[in-house]
Amino acid sequence: MDKLIAWVEIPTADFERAVKFYNSVFKMELTVIDCGDSDEKMACFPTDEGAVVHSPYAKPSENGAIVSFTVPDSIEATISRVEQGNGKVIIPKTKIEAENKGYFALCTDCEGNKIGLYE
Repeated sequence: MDKLIAWVEIPTADFERAVKFYNSVFKMELTVIDCGDSDEKMACFPTDEGAVVHSPYAKPSENGAIVSFTVPDSIEATISRVEQGNGKVIIPKTKIEAENKGYFALCTDCEGNKIGLYE
């Protein structure tokens, strides 16, 4: 087994806003996939580990699963982009107490989903 998590889907209410948020926060370009149905949209992460999705069955929630992302530069810089994109910080940069495990933060994205940041 190469990795435990095969795929993650992050639900959106406003698909275009969410794609812009994730592109900006993590300094990447999601690939928008044509699902052939106007009710379903998908924008895949460049690492092929998941996507931002819009569909009748996917509803954003702060009480759902938490996806944690490795930050592209620093947690401080990433948190700044989260806030600029109308996300919110729930837990600021915090040292993980286990030896050599780095730092984490917990935020909400522009859709209200909780996401973790890891450095």
